[in-house]
Amino acid sequence: MDLVVGGGIVGLTIAWRLSRAGRAVTVVDPAPGTGASHAAAGMLAPVSEVTYTEEPLLRLGVASLRRWPSFAAELAADAGLDASTARGGVDLRADGTLDVAFGADDLAALGELADFMEKLGLPVERLTGRECRRLEPMLAPSVRGGLLAPGDAWVDPRRVTAALLAALDRRGVPLVRARVSGLLREGGAVRGVSLDRAPGELRGDGVVLAAGAWSAELADVEVRPVKGQIMRLRSPEPLLRRCVRGTVHGAHVYLVPRGDGELVVGATQEELGFDTRVTAGGLYELLRDARELVPGVTELEVADVVAGLRPGTPDNVPYIGPSGTPGLTLATGHHRGGVLLAPLTAAVLLGEEPELAALCSPSRPRTGPGTGPGATTGTTSGATSGTASGAGPRPGPGSPPSRSWR
Repeated sequence: MDLVVGGGIVGLTIAWRLSRAGRAVTVVDPAPGTGASHAAAGMLAPVSEVTYTEEPLLRLGVASLRRWPSFAAELAADAGLDASTARGGVDLRADGTLDVAFGADDLAALGELADFMEKLGLPVERLTGRECRRLEPMLAPSVRGGLLAPGDAWVDPRRVTAALLAALDRRGVPLVRARVSGLLREGGAVRGVSLDRAPGELRGDGVVLAAGAWSAELADVEVRPVKGQIMRLRSPEPLLRRCVRGTVHGAHVYLVPRGDGELVVGATQEELGFDTRVTAGGLYELLRDARELVPGVTELEVADVVAGLRPGTPDNVPYIGPSGTPGLTLATGHHRGGVLLAPLTAAVLLGEEPELAALCSPSRPRTGPGTGPGATTGTTSGATSGTASGAGPRPGPGSPPSRSWR
C-alpha cells in the first residue's frame, strides 16, 4: 500500500492516478482540500506567467496544460459528474489570458517580454489598447496595449478537489483524517507515518510526501511557505470573458472569471512564514490594483477572502520523484503552479514523462540554502493550529517556522 501525505490537489491527484493504475493507496490529511488548493485562483497559464529565468518551469507547465482536457474528462467520469457541462464540472475554460499595460514603460516591458516569448516559440498576440478593450470592454480606458496568450486556461480548484474526493470515495480509497507527526524509518528506509491520534501509525510500501508548505516539517526538503491573500467577488453575470493580468504600482494582479459570475482577484506574495491571517492592507492593495485594471470591480459583492500558503523552493521548480531515502517520494514545492502541475506531477511519478522528470528531480543541481531533500526527520515540534496539509504541526506564535527564509 502507498501512503500519500497531503490532501491538496497534488496529493489527491497522485492518489487518484495510483488507484486507477491498480495500486492500493491511502491518503492522510486532517482536512483535505482546505489549504493552498482552497485559496488558489486556478490559473493554468504557463505562457502568460513565463519569466526570463524559469524556462524549466515553462516546459513543465506547457506539458501539464496539454494533459488538462483529458484529465478533467477522466476525473468527471470517475467522480460521476456531467462531463458535458463546464468541462466535466470543474469549470475548465480555455479562452486565454490577457496581460495589459498602462504607461509607456509598462508597454515597453511587455514588448520585451513578447520578444522573449516569440523567441521561445510561444503563441502570443500583441494588441493595442483598443484591441484589448474590444476583447474585454470592462477594461479601464487607460490601458495602452497588451499581450494575449490564447492557449492559457483556468479551472476552479475547489471543484477539482471536490471531484477528486468524490472519485477517490467511489474507488474505495481510504482517507485518514489525521495529522502526520513523523515518518517511520527502519534500516534507513521510510516504512510509514506516525499520527497524532489513533491508530497512532500507518505502514505502507512507500510514502509520497505532498504536504505543500508543511513538507519541511517531515523531511529535510527546501520548501518554505509563501503567503498569498485572495478575494472572491460576485456578480449576476460574468464581468470578464478571460483572465486579465497587469502590473499596477509595481505589483502584479490578476482577475479570473468563473462561469457563475464569480471573479477571483489575487494575489499577494508575502514571505511571512506560516502566517495565514487575512489583513486589511492586503485586501486593500488587491482591490486598489484590480480597480485600476477593471473599474467595475468595486460594484461587486465580496463573496470570500482567504489566505493560503504556497510551497516555495529556491528555484521555484517543484521536487517530484525519489527523495534519496528508500521508501520516500517527494511531490512538493509547486509554489504558484500546484493546480497547473497536478496532472504532470502524477504522470512523472508513474514514469510517463521520463524526459521531464530530470527537470523536477529532487536530486537536480540546486542553488540556495539548505542541505537538500534527501534525508528525513523523525518528528516535528510546535503548536498545532492549522488544517491545510497532512504534515506535522506547524510552529506556534513566537516560534520561527523551520526553513522559512525571509
